[in-house]
Amino acid sequence: MAIGGLALDVAGSSSNIDAKLTAAVVMACVVAASSGLIFGYDIGISGGVTTMKPFLEKFFPTVLKKATEAKPNVYCVYDSQLLTAFTSSLYVAGLVASLVASRLTASYGRRTTMILGGLTFLFGAVISGLAANIAMLISGRILLGFGVGFTNQAAPVYLSEVAPPQWRGAFNTGFQFFIGVGVVAANFLNYLTANHPSGWRISLGLAALPAVIMTFGCLFISDTPSSLLARGNHEHARVSLFKIRGAKNRADVEVELEELVKSSQLAIEARAEPFKTILERQYRPQLVVAVAIPCFQQLTGITINAFYAPVLFRSVGFGSGPALISTLILGLVNLGSVLVSTMVIDRFGRRFLFIAGGIQMFVCQLAVATILAATVGAAGDGEMTKGYAITVVVLLCIYAAGFGWSWGPLSWLVPSEIFPLKLRPAGQSLSVALNFAVTFLIAQTFLATLCHFKFGAFLFFGGWILLMTVFVVMFLPETKGIQVDAMYQVWEKHWFWGRFTRSTSI
Repeated sequence: MAIGGLALDVAGSSSNIDAKLTAAVVMACVVAASSGLIFGYDIGISGGVTTMKPFLEKFFPTVLKKATEAKPNVYCVYDSQLLTAFTSSLYVAGLVASLVASRLTASYGRRTTMILGGLTFLFGAVISGLAANIAMLISGRILLGFGVGFTNQAAPVYLSEVAPPQWRGAFNTGFQFFIGVGVVAANFLNYLTANHPSGWRISLGLAALPAVIMTFGCLFISDTPSSLLARGNHEHARVSLFKIRGAKNRADVEVELEELVKSSQLAIEARAEPFKTILERQYRPQLVVAVAIPCFQQLTGITINAFYAPVLFRSVGFGSGPALISTLILGLVNLGSVLVSTMVIDRFGRRFLFIAGGIQMFVCQLAVATILAATVGAAGDGEMTKGYAITVVVLLCIYAAGFGWSWGPLSWLVPSEIFPLKLRPAGQSLSVALNFAVTFLIAQTFLATLCHFKFGAFLFFGGWILLMTVFVVMFLPETKGIQVDAMYQVWEKHWFWGRFTRSTSI
């Protein structure tokens, strides 16, 4: 879900601007993208600690008792609303924070909001690691949620405003790449600490480390020129733009700065009622896509794959150690596929990756459901052999790869490309909030869904993947290589959305 900013959105303005790739812009984008570390680490760590016996003994003894029963229903072992509240409470806080962050990024800048998010996450990590009771544990999760909400809003905004247009897709996938790094690091740490009496404290407390890394990095980058101009800091914006574009490109920088000044002025004038304006008929295409993409991303089931993979693997017959190793493998596969997406996203386009990844994920979900039905059965009391269990792991790896080069990075990127200038911050804020809302609902209900739907839970997500793939084929225009300021043209030319739009670029 990359979040757009205020840059270069006046008709025809950017067509003659050649934004060079410099060391400064690479450093700035890497630092901003590293904000994904805290989100990824939290996704990976929360699933792992919920399989640790000392953690369950202290906070969720009923779940542990159910897990040690002689012949439990494998689908229902970890069905606990309190356990899922531990995982999903972060997303309620993230939802609220993402809406608040829209104003923070406008008033205080993208860099300041990222720093605030890192510090909030840091405090949440400390409280979680020191938790003495369930209330303290959930309180820490809420602080983590606020930190993630702030950074998920501000960091992709920063990337969209700083990255050269011709590299926008590749740089935006960097955020998803660092999410993947965070997941892998968390899974590896879970494996190392799984048998330690205080392993869960180590895993939760070390969430402070990625927060320190990204916050420290933010101290060495400047805010985006667009943000500085919107807040009246014209001279600082000039210095920032020359720094990231390079002093040798003076002519292009002056042209870009002139257009940024125009864009920021338009944004200031149009800032009054963005959430009202976004409901107008002419912006219906962007609104529908910005709502659909974050919802569809979570309905792929990928967050469940990350949250509950250790739980799932233990349910189908793996021990604690092998389950965590399998989860680590999943994370590495996802990370590698994000790198593939970075290399091809600006070559093959967004639609191709969405469709190819969707087909790949659909086939894998269908296959996993079939294996579970044939082995464990609807009653959940069947035995799964080691061979079938390994097959499930392989299928979920292929599924994770499909997500990693399609709905993972593209769901951060596409919403940043489709809105006109005056609606971009509000539209992306809505998109982020919806992502958190749907993640919360799915995380809170998945274990109960698995218990009641049995193997049908995978058919449920597979059906949604099929639907979203058809949606992309029918209703999402290609945005590859299109300047942000000319993006309105793809809607005017679209077979369906053209009836809603009229020529506009501001």
